[in-house]
Amino acid sequence: MVVIPEYIVVHDGPPSDAAAQNYYVRYKDYIKNVASSEIYATWPVETIRANVLAIMSFTLNRVYTEWYRNKGYDFTITSSTAYDHKWIPDRNIFDSISAVVDELFTSYLSRPGVRQPILTQYCDGNKTSCPNWMSQWGSKTLGDENYSAIDILRYYYGDDIYINEANIVSGVPVSWPGELLKEGSSGESVSQIQEQLNRIGQAYPRIPQITVDGMYGAKTAEAVRVFQEVFGLPVTGEVDFRTWYRISEIYVAVSRIAEL
Repeated sequence: MVVIPEYIVVHDGPPSDAAAQNYYVRYKDYIKNVASSEIYATWPVETIRANVLAIMSFTLNRVYTEWYRNKGYDFTITSSTAYDHKWIPDRNIFDSISAVVDELFTSYLSRPGVRQPILTQYCDGNKTSCPNWMSQWGSKTLGDENYSAIDILRYYYGDDIYINEANIVSGVPVSWPGELLKEGSSGESVSQIQEQLNRIGQAYPRIPQITVDGMYGAKTAEAVRVFQEVFGLPVTGEVDFRTWYRISEIYVAVSRIAEL
């Protein structure tokens, strides 16, 4: 089973460099860092999506196969582009790339009959060429020609590749229920969001306290809107995929701080 990890361990150098530092990095932050280091925020959004999906699938292949740990190393992946992806400690993250990662971070690329995420290798396609791999600058050209993300990926990796979803995300209380929560929704998922918003509201008093009753009414929608304003999300008053996981992340963070 493919599980989205909460953290990965990044070795900041080639595998054989024992002096290189290991960094514990949140999975989403790692993907945002790599994408911001390797592609441009001004590229077409479908090109950004295609590249983010390739980065995530490659990374999850390293996680799933325990590639380096099976060779006796104590890390998940390296920052060496000779082996893995370009990762730079403490670099700035581009907003457009961050939004795409938040939208897609449970996704990876599959082929029929293959269990693990595909090791989607690529190169820049400008300074270096790589037959049978994705060209990043080539993907930019395809994006300019209005190719979708999956069409860009199939152009390079074959028509049988498809986007898969991991059902389990480590480090959050409950994974995305798979449906938009909005006024009129009800059930356990609504109760979970209400409980988490109330806990977050203790640390962020702008977020109003609400009754935990499993009914998504006007007060729950208002609490969600305030949460979205505070944390820089589109203000809709509805809990979509991105809002669900942001609520979960902040809930876990404030709960851990309270336990210290």
